[in-house]
Amino acid sequence: MSDPIKPYILRDYQQDAVNATLSHFRQTQDPAVIVLPTGAGKSLVIAELANIARGRVLCLTHVKELVEQNHAKFCLTGRSAGIYSAGLKQKSLDHQVTFASVQSVLPNLNDFKDPISLLVIDECHRVAMDEDSQYQKILAHLSQVNPDIKTLGLTATPFRLGFGWIYQNHYHGFNRSQKETVFKKCIYELPLRYMIKHGFLTPPTVHDATIANYDFSALETNAFGNASEKDLNHLIGQYPRVTQAILEQVIELAKKRTGVMIFAATVKHANEIMGYLSAESAALITGATSHGDRDQIIQDFKQKRYRFLVNVSVLTTGFDAPHVDMIAVLRPTQSISLYQQIVGRGLRLDEGKESCLILDYAGNGYDLFAPEVGEKKPNKDSEAVMVECPQCGFQNTFWGKTDEEGQLIEHYGRRCHGLAETPDGEEACDYRFKFKSCPHCDGENDIAARVCQTCHSDIIDPDELLKKALNLKDAKVIRCAGIKVELNEKENTVFVRYFDEDGNELTENFKLNNPARRKSFQQEFVKRIASGITQVTISQAKEITPFLPYLPHPDFVIARKSQHYWKVTQRLFDYQGAYRKANQLSHNEKA
Repeated sequence: MSDPIKPYILRDYQQDAVNATLSHFRQTQDPAVIVLPTGAGKSLVIAELANIARGRVLCLTHVKELVEQNHAKFCLTGRSAGIYSAGLKQKSLDHQVTFASVQSVLPNLNDFKDPISLLVIDECHRVAMDEDSQYQKILAHLSQVNPDIKTLGLTATPFRLGFGWIYQNHYHGFNRSQKETVFKKCIYELPLRYMIKHGFLTPPTVHDATIANYDFSALETNAFGNASEKDLNHLIGQYPRVTQAILEQVIELAKKRTGVMIFAATVKHANEIMGYLSAESAALITGATSHGDRDQIIQDFKQKRYRFLVNVSVLTTGFDAPHVDMIAVLRPTQSISLYQQIVGRGLRLDEGKESCLILDYAGNGYDLFAPEVGEKKPNKDSEAVMVECPQCGFQNTFWGKTDEEGQLIEHYGRRCHGLAETPDGEEACDYRFKFKSCPHCDGENDIAARVCQTCHSDIIDPDELLKKALNLKDAKVIRCAGIKVELNEKENTVFVRYFDEDGNELTENFKLNNPARRKSFQQEFVKRIASGITQVTISQAKEITPFLPYLPHPDFVIARKSQHYWKVTQRLFDYQGAYRKANQLSHNEKA
């Protein structure tokens, strides 16, 4: 007689995620998201929710491996569930709970006539806002069948490159996005650092002494941060010795490792890598590998018949090999989500596994423990810093720099992420640390805005503004390297001198007794003191004295000829366009 199936026991944080879901959907039907690191056991959270749900449950994901994995975890409850996946050769809707692939559901929506009470989407960061996308078509159909459907997403990576955060508000009381998003609220989140500290994941060890690196920084990328395969192959082909040197180091470091995953940039690159590895110890999987061969290679790798598994963009999700203890990244990505997925392949626990060695040969430079920043480091010296909003008091996490004593020097945050309680509910704080002033109404906008959010007038693109000024004979443009400020307290006037790297300069004065000039100085300079981390109001010139060391300087200053002098007409702060800023090296200098 076989032993009965032992019921699973949820970890404390998994139970907390389940409780958060129940609490949320008792109050609202707003789509919600749970954020758990790779290896945290999202499948068990899904299993528990599906097990206690009263109505029909559909769990969607994008790869058959996850369909199979989530189904297997649910079966630990002692109940059976259906699978609807062409890849797994099953299309059953006879059970209360069904695990399905989005690719199989979409062409067969007529099969889904019965109302779904709970829709669970695993790897939900893949859900796009486009109405013509796969998930949106399915969501529209299921919502039509049951307008009261409850939608829950789970992901380890809630930041989507090219779009931003996949949800608007966070249960800790801050705002992530002003955009319309599929998911309205993150109702539970667990940081990677917690998982490692409490022994739920293997500690990653980042190896800094990489012998060689590819420099992918000059390659042009699309909206999703991807360079073309042709450009990648051309760059890699120029430096064959780099690949050789990298693989020599990988092989040497792998001698004390059990399972090594190598992420290549292209298929050609992967084949080059395979040329440095012995056929007996390495295998390759690409998008062209047949499903049968892929399954066999993965099985052999899990059985440790291969030490090295090389792949090209196919094993970032839905792949579970706990013995992997070394990750070599030889491909670039501007997506922190993808980078986390790659590294996550090596963080699962396994017997005898003490750490996972991470080698980044592509200069990606992400901080695994600060994914909440949601974007790539501006530079290698950046670190996650806490910045208090002077308006609402919320503690924001931004990339920034600190001095030796840990005091904040500068940060790169744009807008406060805080939420404020109002009679109509929670609203996002509207304080901006960095902003672009509308020339029509002086309204503050994001530095990348093209239309003013206040008056809806077009805001001229900074590059177009510079290009036009550079072509005018009566205009002068300087790349501002710094400013010098002088005060005339008697006349209550602030004199600002802008100078560039070559000694050229422009000057202007702000007569603070003049309301318009006082407002201009307040808006352009005072509001930006110390990256906007404190609110200061200036009405007298002498009041600016303590803040002189913290006054920012614009990146470009534009002036027009007015009789016998140059009159400053525009100051461009926080410039992010194609022209070189002061003290910034560039191979393609334009201005």
